[in-house]
This record gives sequence, structure tokens and C-alpha cells, in this order.
Amino acid sequence: MTKNHCLAKHIADAAWSKLITITSYKAEWAGKRVEFVNPCNTSQMCSGCGQIVKKELSERIHSCPYCGLVLDRDHNAAMNILRLGLQSLQNSGRCQSLQ
Repeated sequence: MTKNHCLAKHIADAAWSKLITITSYKAEWAGKRVEFVNPCNTSQMCSGCGQIVKKELSERIHSCPYCGLVLDRDHNAAMNILRLGLQSLQNSGRCQSLQ
């Protein structure tokens, strides 16, 4: 169905919406919460020094020329997303253990 260009975007949007709904429900059930962050530049930004290191989608290794950090691109993005989520909680005052 996603090969039909008229329906593909709607199907993909519904899948992401369902993932968010299920993840939020399971987190609430476990006494946790889901914090949403803007994923913009999370794989381009160095998780070590914060500099933007431009790379093509085919490049799977993050190698920072500024601080020398070398790790998998997805791992780098995950570390940036975690940092952004924790900052969001700390800035809103919802996470007392981070202060």
C-alpha cells in the first residue's frame, strides 16, 4: 500500500502515530513518561563537543574532526536525543533528580 503515492504519506503517518500511542501507554503503565524531542541534526551534531559535522546518509560512522570522537552514527544520534530529553525535563522542572 505504501507504493501508492497517494496513500503512502497517510499510511506512514498512521504508523508513527500508533507507535507514539502504544509507547506512551506502555510508559504510563510502567509509571514512566515519554518525552518528545526535535530530532533535527541529532545525527549531525557531535555528542562529545556539540559541533555540527555534516555527513551523507551513506556515512555510518560519526568521526568528529573537532574533538576526535569516533562512534556509530546511530549511537551518536541516540546520545544526542537522550541529552535533549534530559535537558527538556530539567528545564521544565519535572525531573527533580537531575538538579
